[in-house]
Amino acid sequence: MMQDAPSAATQVIAIYGKGGIGKSFTLANLSYMMAQQGRRVLLIGCDPKSDTTSLLFGGRSCPTIIETSSRKKAAGEQVKIGDVCFKRDGVYAMELGGPEVGRGCGGRGIIHGFELLEKLGFHDWGFDYVLLDFLGDVVCGGFGLPIARDMCQKVIVVGSNDLQSLYVANNVCSAVDYFRRLGGNVGVAGMVINKDDGTGEAQAFAQAAGIPVLAAIPAHEDIRRKSANYEIVGLPGGRWAPLFEALAEQVAIAPPVRPTPLNQEALLGLFAGDAVGRNVVLQPATEEDMCAARVLVRPSLEVIYEGA
Repeated sequence: MMQDAPSAATQVIAIYGKGGIGKSFTLANLSYMMAQQGRRVLLIGCDPKSDTTSLLFGGRSCPTIIETSSRKKAAGEQVKIGDVCFKRDGVYAMELGGPEVGRGCGGRGIIHGFELLEKLGFHDWGFDYVLLDFLGDVVCGGFGLPIARDMCQKVIVVGSNDLQSLYVANNVCSAVDYFRRLGGNVGVAGMVINKDDGTGEAQAFAQAAGIPVLAAIPAHEDIRRKSANYEIVGLPGGRWAPLFEALAEQVAIAPPVRPTPLNQEALLGLFAGDAVGRNVVLQPATEEDMCAARVLVRPSLEVIYEGA
């Protein structure tokens, strides 16, 4: 089931994927290429690690909205755009941030961050595209805000040819399908396959879920090395320019599709049996196993009355 492409002046697109799968790499290069094509782009990192913009800014971290808000509030000052939003070569970027480990809920941090964005005038900003970078393997409510509250028009999943990243991608598709059944409007624009080694599992998943592959970024040493050095590889005229030019075009025109999430057996079926352990037989544990000793069977002390 498909609906028309978003007609709003600003396309808000949420990108989800497993931690470490390459969302930030994909978004930094995608947003940079889009800006060089003349589009007004705002990149918002919604990952507590606050690493979305680090590649864009050559490894430098920028102050997050949450930490800046806390600092300004303690000083009795208001947060201004220039405190949290920074730019490079036409790309505008900011990080929501999150709490320190053990000191708060990342999802609540996301909610607080978006509330502050609204106070700063988020709905009045004149961007062509707003790209949101979300951690897909955290399932608490804050990370599902764009899907649950129709805060974006479409979702892009980033995955690779491994079970864990496709498991996360499938969960995101399940969330989109669930909220569509409740009357939501968000759809999945497609999948970006990162570190593609040609084995085909991610391609097979996309086909089974009914979503297109927007781009396949190869597992190439040049990309790995430059990314590790915080270099943009999606430069106009560069070696990988055609790849990101095509991705930018696909992101712009791909309509939001209602996906068909896979069940666990179908997801495992994308992989060879020796890769996911489908030939392993589950053996029930016994009480003797748990006690690491022989279990004494004691007679019941229950009193049974005749005629009961």
